[in-house]
Amino acid sequence: MSLDVSPQLLAEAENGPVREEDFVETVRTSLPYAFDLIARLAAELRAGQAEFADNQTPPSEKERGQLLRALSSDAIRGSLERHFGVALAFQNCHRVAVFPPSARGGETYTRFTSLRAQILNQSPEFRDC
Repeated sequence: MSLDVSPQLLAEAENGPVREEDFVETVRTSLPYAFDLIARLAAELRAGQAEFADNQTPPSEKERGQLLRALSSDAIRGSLERHFGVALAFQNCHRVAVFPPSARGGETYTRFTSLRAQILNQSPEFRDC
């Protein structure tokens, strides 16, 4: 299961729309590594002059699982992007990057998400991640 959903939030969802803030809080408590990493990268992006901020340090298997669950779900990924005001990009099983939303379609974002970048970011140690 990707998220630890409270009975209250589940009841709300069964009866209609849920507040995105409540969903994001569920993501924060269910996937703390992924949430904190994206929060840290978003802060780095805002504080610096770089076009994007990314993580190149492979996490533990448990942490990697959190990243995969967070970034493979359209709902979770979209909520995190809106919450932090960023565009997310993902390579392999650990390298997540945050860009300003306006960077989508731009040269740097397109280069980071390109086939070439994915191939160049391969390593035998990430084969089964």
